[in-house]
Amino acid sequence: MNQPPDITELQALPLAELMGQALATKLARRGTSFSLCSIINAKSGRCSEDCRFCTQSAHYQTEAPVYPLLDKAQILTAAREAKKNGAGRFSLVTSGRGLASADLPQMLEIIRTIREEVGIKVCASLGILGEAELRQLKEAGVSRYHHNLETSNEFFPQVCTTHSFSDRVATIKAAQNVGLSVCSGGIFGLGESETDRLSMAMTLAECGIDSVPINVLIPLPGTPCGELPPMPIAEILRSIALYRLILPQAAIRLAAGRESALSDFLSSAFMGGADGMMIGGYLTQRGRSPEADRKFAEDIIQLWSI
Repeated sequence: MNQPPDITELQALPLAELMGQALATKLARRGTSFSLCSIINAKSGRCSEDCRFCTQSAHYQTEAPVYPLLDKAQILTAAREAKKNGAGRFSLVTSGRGLASADLPQMLEIIRTIREEVGIKVCASLGILGEAELRQLKEAGVSRYHHNLETSNEFFPQVCTTHSFSDRVATIKAAQNVGLSVCSGGIFGLGESETDRLSMAMTLAECGIDSVPINVLIPLPGTPCGELPPMPIAEILRSIALYRLILPQAAIRLAAGRESALSDFLSSAFMGGADGMMIGGYLTQRGRSPEADRKFAEDIIQLWSI
């Protein structure tokens, strides 16, 4: 059995050496795999939770769109577009503490139809759910449930007070108990320390997470996090490399904020451990064009293969 890395020793390494070790680990453990996924904001706004970074929270005055669960035709169109754009997975995301029971039958029908007519792998991010609902999602065709930790157990009360870190871990465990793979990560730049980021990484490792999305805060007007300063690029790259070394078998996928936070250094993240991206936008924020992201992924794979 592989021994966990000595975190203190890794923290002491210069950035270039740390990133070199992370890339070597990525290539040794995961080869040149590069995964693309896409999401749809299937139900937006008026969320009861007070996550301080989120424009969809009903606690804050923002310009986030508000609408009920989209109809099947709209979601099928988006799923087909995601597959055409090269995404291997398509995730249905809804706002709210958890999917409303009234929406569950429609959601199950949508999932079944995507699997039958589009043929893309289906993920779901529907908030805090129990085993009964999660089992129905799996039976309908969901293969992976997405539920971010967001930050460390220690820092979580500074980010959200309407539910707890343990609530999030319990949902992850419930999903795993019914046989679902779990995608879980968080957001860098919420005001947390490196110790907090490493604490979250260790929790993800303890939970056996095999897909880790890393978002970098986009400070959005109207939210309590709207005035936070940007996270230094070197700190972002260091954290990504540490996540790779702590989670050597997991897909480390960059999501919201990667373009604005890393800018010209985006490729550096993939030379330091990351090996996946979310394409096509992030709930209420647009991303780069899928064509640009596909070309970027091809270029990175070529660099890895040299």
